[in-house]
Amino acid sequence: MTAEEKITEQPSHYDHLEQMSVTELLQHINEEDTLVATAVRKALPQIAAFVEAIEPRMKQGGRLFYIGAGTSGRLGILDASELPPTFGVPANWVIGIIAGGDNALRNAVEHAEDNAEQGWIDLSKYQPNKDDTLLGIAASGTTPYVIEAIRQARLNGLLTGCITSNPDTPLAQEAEFPIETIVGPEFVTGSSRMKSGTAQKMVLNMISTTLMIRMGRVQGNRMVNMQLKNDKLVDRGTRMLQESLGLSYEEARQRLLEAGSVSKCL
Repeated sequence: MTAEEKITEQPSHYDHLEQMSVTELLQHINEEDTLVATAVRKALPQIAAFVEAIEPRMKQGGRLFYIGAGTSGRLGILDASELPPTFGVPANWVIGIIAGGDNALRNAVEHAEDNAEQGWIDLSKYQPNKDDTLLGIAASGTTPYVIEAIRQARLNGLLTGCITSNPDTPLAQEAEFPIETIVGPEFVTGSSRMKSGTAQKMVLNMISTTLMIRMGRVQGNRMVNMQLKNDKLVDRGTRMLQESLGLSYEEARQRLLEAGSVSKCL
């Protein structure tokens, strides 16, 4: 796939950005952002098929890994890191891996995404097995670090999926469950941290939240297994118990703090 064939590299629909007012810039960015939800909606069948394939693996102890470079890698780590406090799950249920390691979370690591062999090496540190799943995230769908990791994972029996913003990419050809969110050219040409990144975040939210619900980490519509890491979450949990058990605020708070989670009080 050449640069000319990549939608993510095609020229923006807008030009002379430096001549626009602040309001014009914001309005046009917002106009482009409205296209993202539609692109994700079109990919719902692909997302559903992937989640349905992951669920039985996770229920027998399998893990979900995200792997990506740059923005894509950071978004994977962001999603994975939010699950333990939100749903009270171990940190090794969903794990994010980024090209260039933790240093790449804050700094661009030169040519990290071009190292095809390193992706599988980084994943191998976790001793992956056939119950595990690897989701490759790459807007372009051509990132060597991610493609080779998906290829090796599939050869080793892992379930594989990917999120891309271009159709029919080399990455999608390697993954069993490709998810293609075709958001169109970016507002700033080639800046896939914008619409492509937003689409990736939306899809990751969908995948992980749906899995956590299916794994029994939500009751009704409540995060009953959230970790009580701050006053806001203690207050939220207290009010949940007040509503569910008909207790006073202080009684509910005391029970919550003694038990450690809402789910243990219900």
